[in-house]
Amino acid sequence: MLSLLGLEMYQAQKLSLQDSLQISSDSMKNWAPQAPKDLPWNFLRKLQALNAEARNTTMVLDVPPDTRPAEKESQVEEEIIYWDTADDISADIYSFSELPTPDTPVNPLDLLCALLLSSDSFLQQEIVLKMSLCQFALPLVLPDPENHYHTFLLWAMRGTVRTWGSQPPRAVGSFREDSVVLSRAPAFAFVRMEVSSNSKSQLLNAVLSPGHRQRDCFWHRDLNLGTNPREIADGLVEISWFLPSGREDLDIFPEPVAFLNLRGDIGSHWLQFKLLTEISSAVFILTDNISKKEYKLLYSMKGSATKYYFILSPYRGKRNTNLRFLNRLIPVLKMDPSHVLVKVSSTDSAGFVRRVRAIVAHVTRAPCRRVSVEDMAHAARKLGLKVDEDCDECQRAKDRMEQITRKIKDSDAYRRAELRLQGDPWRKAAQVERELCQAQWAGDPPERCRAELRHRLLELRTQQNGHDPAWGLQEFISGISSPSLGEKQYFLRWMEWGLARAAQPRPRASPETMLTLRAKHRGAVDFSEPLWPEPLGVEHFLREMGQFYEAESCLVEAGKLPAGQRRFAHFPGLALELLLKGLPLELIDGNTLSTPLRWVTGLLKELHIRLERRSRLVVLSVLGVPGTGKSTLLNTMFGLRFATGRGRGPRGAFMQLLTVAESFSQDLGCDHILVIHSGGLIGGVLTEAGERFEQEASLATLIMGLSNVTVVSLAETRDIPPAILHAFLRLEKTGHMPNYQFVYQSLQDASAHGSKPRERKQLLDEPRDASRATVQMEPQGGGIRTLAGLAFCDPEKQHVWHIPGLWHGVPPMAAVSLGYSEAIFELKRCLLENIRNGLSNQNKNIQQLIELVRRL
Repeated sequence: MLSLLGLEMYQAQKLSLQDSLQISSDSMKNWAPQAPKDLPWNFLRKLQALNAEARNTTMVLDVPPDTRPAEKESQVEEEIIYWDTADDISADIYSFSELPTPDTPVNPLDLLCALLLSSDSFLQQEIVLKMSLCQFALPLVLPDPENHYHTFLLWAMRGTVRTWGSQPPRAVGSFREDSVVLSRAPAFAFVRMEVSSNSKSQLLNAVLSPGHRQRDCFWHRDLNLGTNPREIADGLVEISWFLPSGREDLDIFPEPVAFLNLRGDIGSHWLQFKLLTEISSAVFILTDNISKKEYKLLYSMKGSATKYYFILSPYRGKRNTNLRFLNRLIPVLKMDPSHVLVKVSSTDSAGFVRRVRAIVAHVTRAPCRRVSVEDMAHAARKLGLKVDEDCDECQRAKDRMEQITRKIKDSDAYRRAELRLQGDPWRKAAQVERELCQAQWAGDPPERCRAELRHRLLELRTQQNGHDPAWGLQEFISGISSPSLGEKQYFLRWMEWGLARAAQPRPRASPETMLTLRAKHRGAVDFSEPLWPEPLGVEHFLREMGQFYEAESCLVEAGKLPAGQRRFAHFPGLALELLLKGLPLELIDGNTLSTPLRWVTGLLKELHIRLERRSRLVVLSVLGVPGTGKSTLLNTMFGLRFATGRGRGPRGAFMQLLTVAESFSQDLGCDHILVIHSGGLIGGVLTEAGERFEQEASLATLIMGLSNVTVVSLAETRDIPPAILHAFLRLEKTGHMPNYQFVYQSLQDASAHGSKPRERKQLLDEPRDASRATVQMEPQGGGIRTLAGLAFCDPEKQHVWHIPGLWHGVPPMAAVSLGYSEAIFELKRCLLENIRNGLSNQNKNIQQLIELVRRL
């Protein structure tokens, strides 16, 4: 199977997350796989884009012209091959492994198992996270029939966080967010014994689907290739959850419920079945026949606290034999006749689903076992299953994280005590640097004034340099300095989760105050700074490292410290390793609204050294007010890891690096794409004092000025943030205008399609009051101008995109809208086409980018 899918080369050196995110010529094609070797990459690409069709393994084969009938030569040169299962199976059980053929049909579950077996821990985690967002059932126990052991995927699950509501919905704390690994819920297992005419997966989908529209959470026999025989996926255990929305009219169950599905029959996979019986509140066994072998196996479960239910199709099996064995099992398994359900072709399907739901609801209302995925992993270890998280590198990284986070009782107090160089010291230094820069560009200010500013800056930096890194920062530096690349990556992930669960700040105002302010300001109030403190994250430790580097560099530049006595010169190199492995690094500090210039320059210099000959860059930025879907857009488009959810992510502007495949870099005209995300920097309103707005406008100008391509994310058709409009006006004067795209994201409607000319015209027409004030603030703006009046803006060109809503339905059980996925792909293709066709600003190398950062 691995050979057939082209994955045999990834058994010694596993496929990495960075491998899957490379930009290649395929990134611009919406193509169908033509051979089995295309299937893994097609799956990864569609999964990254949250495409609901990602699991479809139908192939489209090119048919040679000489084999095509003459009358069909004028038709398209592709034809879809729909596989069937009528082919004879060779008696040689090894024939499939030894003689794979290009036209062999592949079951989607085999593809998933083969890809997971070929991926490293971090790509496995990304696959599971994206599957969760697509509402696909998640792999919990991964079979490996070649090596005869099975792996419980605890680590792969750990990054998946879900939100759900409680009833009544307006109660205090009615919404809860937690990792699926840590939250406890009753679990229900569905298994097959020998042959069953009823499909477990279809039944599970029906139970999980509210209303009449069934969701295909579990892949089943009626989907494309669903009836294809599984070659390596038997023994796979999948899990999915029902999560309530808090609305009684929509929720099937009032609390989260886990559902487990074992692929294959229990007789062949007794270890997995034993695990399910130990972690489930109830087990549903689907079968047509109860054989003597299975009867003996079930009899061995005597004394189990788990409830057992049978779903039979007796007319297809040996009815009398079934009844005889059932009568013997009822006292052993503590069953009664109500635990035996019969479903035949004439059974009302909807009524049967309601009965199964009623059983689940009845069990959950009574005292029952509630387990987390961590609890399941403990049970798996006792049974001898391998747990992916138990490797030495992962455990050493976890121990170091726990040593750091154990000391965090209050995040604000921890920052003041342990991360001393940021906060007021950095804020004061940033203000002096800002004044010094303004004095430099203001013409000819008195030298005495500039000397005083330089002296104040030197004093502040000397105070910072007088500190030593606190114990927590030293441990963090040791973690990211590990010679083991795997341990370093494990440590970063553990730190992200550990800090998220450590004591985090509460809102500085109550929800009632927020609503009052929103009403008072007619919805145009910026909540980011005063009401919701920034949560403690990995970026704060890196920011502290940056301040040690900044202070030391400033003293070296001033001749107050010999270069040979530097202690922190290696910090940019440590941070660069994290950037190259996919961690976003801070470009602009969201607390001080300042750029640590020496730190950023040091990072870029290290990047230039590391990339050597492959240093041609395109800078792509995304700007917009918080809550307009910027992070989700970038994560879906490029597979990045920006924090999603308003108020959840850090406020600063962050950058991530995307690698362009060497085979495509010449065509695209660059070797890497540097993605800059404005985060929560742009508030979208004019403050009374105007100072913060001026800072926001300056930062928007900086980000857009660095960019070859800029995407402006809007929540409303005319909602252009004033700071961004201000930046457009400034950049128009310099002649440095990036290729730009306005993206209007519908936050509710999942059925809208395409760009709308009427909305495009509205966007370019007369500005609103806030935008009008913005233009008037620009000294050389020449009066009020519309966006359409700017020289760079052509209303006839396709600069405005309308993206459908992300969800199709009501979260948390909503599926991702196929329209959203397809629209994001088209936007991505447009951006890459513009880069390839040279419509963006001239591509730059890293040295040019360093100079541009300094000048801007």
